[in-house]
Amino acid sequence: MKAKMQALMIGMTVLTVSGAAAARSGFIEQARVIEAEPVYETVEVSYPVTECRTERVVRNERRRGSYVAPITGGIIGGVLGHELGRKKRGETALTVAGTLLGAHLGNEYNRSHTRHRPAVEHVRQCETVERYEQEQQLTGYRVKYRYDGHIFYTQTREHPGKYIPVRVRVSPTREF
Repeated sequence: MKAKMQALMIGMTVLTVSGAAAARSGFIEQARVIEAEPVYETVEVSYPVTECRTERVVRNERRRGSYVAPITGGIIGGVLGHELGRKKRGETALTVAGTLLGAHLGNEYNRSHTRHRPAVEHVRQCETVERYEQEQQLTGYRVKYRYDGHIFYTQTREHPGKYIPVRVRVSPTREF
């Protein structure tokens, strides 16, 4: 009998302690959702945009002369130098000098008669820039719910549905 009494006392103590622990942590009930109103926040969102434009570019280009004038000048100068050299016995030296002088004069002719003319190009220039817009983003829900005849409010990240779980804790209003 004494052993039964001790087992009963231990059992009651365990129940009392576990009941006190349960009261401290509470228990979960379901409360009826009355209203769940979406909450929006204005945020600034950036997005890249490629902007392109066509620009008119003017370049002064020098038109290249042909090789005809220097070659022709060199041939004529060489022939004249050769003819002069034949009469004065410096045939090779005067031929070379005449060729070089004639080519130089032909090149100068090209330079003086080559026109500078502007070259116009249309160049497409593109760049990526950030654009910003303000938009409304859903941040959560303001929830109104009823539990045990009382109305409560909370805010959730997601829509709670028809019911919302609530933790209920019971404790005495005064100590004895």
